[in-house]
Amino acid sequence: MTGWLRPGRTEREVAADIAKAIIAQGHARVDFTIVGSGPNAASPHHDASDRVLARGDAVVVDIGGTMPTGYCSDCTRTYVIGAPPPELATYYQVLKDAQDAACAAVRPGVTAEEVDTAARGPITAAGYGEHFVHRTGHGIGLEVHEHPYIVQGNPEPLQAGNAFSVEPGIYPGPHGARIEDIVVCTEDGCERLNNAPRELVVVG
Repeated sequence: MTGWLRPGRTEREVAADIAKAIIAQGHARVDFTIVGSGPNAASPHHDASDRVLARGDAVVVDIGGTMPTGYCSDCTRTYVIGAPPPELATYYQVLKDAQDAACAAVRPGVTAEEVDTAARGPITAAGYGEHFVHRTGHGIGLEVHEHPYIVQGNPEPLQAGNAFSVEPGIYPGPHGARIEDIVVCTEDGCERLNNAPRELVVVG
């Protein structure tokens, strides 16, 4: 990934490289390759455009595909090209703490909305609450988005075996960040299925 994120390349070019890698790693198809750089990193539903990457950009990369078994994958990591802007480095640590808190809250009997609350706590306490503008997660399996939805207003208790994303984000502009792992609710807690480092990755 880090070799693809270079000044002068477009988001769309990076997304094409990622799509090829998803297939090369054994997926049957590519479902999405979201690459949001610079101000586009502050748009959680951005896709990939002809914007050219530049030094100082945060880059949010959200990717997923479907395996030959029919089961779906999903993962988001945030990168920065060159030295991160000071505010980004500050709120990224808040974001990481929030994702860790949400994962720590997962266990059978805890409700979906309680996990969402756990993610929002550190973000709100740090003053970024208004910049976390989407649900904390969604179920995943044979569909990319399915129950349980990890969001306020969902009192559904988690059960062992539930698989879902934990993906808080902070998007204050002119940049943003998100960390996403797929987790499984186990008999006594939470197992993360994504193994890539969760730190802010500096490239270039």
